[in-house]
Parts: sequence; structure tokens; C-alpha cells
Amino acid sequence: MRLAGPLRIVALVVTVGLTWIVVSILLGGPGHGFPRIQQLFISPENSVTAEPRARKYKCGLPQPCPEEHLAFRMVSGAANVIGPKICLEDKMLMSSVKDNVGRGLNIALVNGFHLPLDLGVSGELIEARAFDMWAGDVNELLKFIRPLHEGTLVFVASYDDPATKMNEETRKLFSDLGSKNVKELAFRDSWVFVGAKGVQNKSPFEQHVKNSKHTNKYEGWPEALEMEGCIPRKTTAS
Repeated sequence: MRLAGPLRIVALVVTVGLTWIVVSILLGGPGHGFPRIQQLFISPENSVTAEPRARKYKCGLPQPCPEEHLAFRMVSGAANVIGPKICLEDKMLMSSVKDNVGRGLNIALVNGFHLPLDLGVSGELIEARAFDMWAGDVNELLKFIRPLHEGTLVFVASYDDPATKMNEETRKLFSDLGSKNVKELAFRDSWVFVGAKGVQNKSPFEQHVKNSKHTNKYEGWPEALEMEGCIPRKTTAS
């Protein structure tokens, strides 16, 4: 019975000692504040070791375009369900949301000149229209692209069927704008293309997928196409 007092004292000392050790571990030692306790409450998303989100630039590009270049991103239509999109310099030129797309060829004409003394605006939308290439009149398309001025940028995104109404003159006009695939464009193919009036070479901005029952992603239609890049502004003398 006489040992009860000393035993209580020993137990108290042991308890205090263990408590001090645990607290020291959690606090990270003298002068370290509360880093280890804080780590218990930091979510993986907020941790400094968490992978940062990739920054997006104009039109969602993964990196910025060089100076004197126009950033663009295009998506062709998916089957006959989802309409195409054409974005330039972070501005949506054509889309289902804007209600200015339709079956066939969706075409946006853009001023490609960088004029001196701010007399013109490079990248400014001139006009955007959709041309039904299944049941429409191809002459409407010809009237649209025949009178283009030199330096005009031409953005084209297909939707559903881009080619049934195409004739030899239509294909030649697009070929003169820099297309290398328009000659083979056929019923329900997917096609995105950026060309320009007065271009000397074939455009590097073009994608084409044939409609084939063996490779189609959708029943009766190939996959939708996405294309993005940077287009150099064209400078003209005053």
C-alpha cells in the first residue's frame, strides 16, 4: 500500500514523457512550427507536389503562338449530330452555339493582312457561311469564293457531307487556295482546311479522312478532325 504513491508518480512521469515525445514528432521539433500537423490536413490537390494544371492559351492551344501569328483551332462536324467549330485568336467564328453552322462546308473568311498605320485589322472576320453540299446549290458557294481578295484567309470545316455537289471549278478554286486533298474529297468525308488567296504553295493546315465502312468511327461517317496551329500574318506595303 505504501508503494501506491511512488507508483503513481512514476506513471505520471512516463505519461508526460511519452506525451512530450509524440508532440515533438508531430510538431517537427523546436522552431519548425506545425508542418507535420499541417500535412495531415493538406489535400493532394493543394500539395506542392501535386502536378500543376497545364496552362491554355488562345483557342485552347497548349502553347502561345509567336508574335505576328494568329492562333486557331478547328473541329469538323461529328457525323450529322455535332456541328463544327472554328476559333481564331480566342474568338469563336463558327459553332452550333453561335447558330451559324450547317450541313456541308462551313467557311469563315478572315482578313490575313497586317496593314501599316493600323489601316486594317489582321484576323478580323469578313464573313462566315455554311453551304449545303448535299441538297444545296453549288453556285452559291462559287459566288462566295470566286471574288476573294489576295491575302484573305479561308477556314473550312466539313459537317455531314462536304462533297456531293462539288464540281470541277469548285475543286480547282480550293486547290488554288492551297488544298492538296480537295481533288479526292468525297461523300461524307471529314475535312478541315486553312488556305489563302494568292498562296504560292500547298497549305500545311489541312486534314482529311475518307468515309469508309471499314474504318469509320461512327456508323456511316468517319471520325471528327481537330486541327490547331499558328498562321503568320501577311504584311503589305502602304
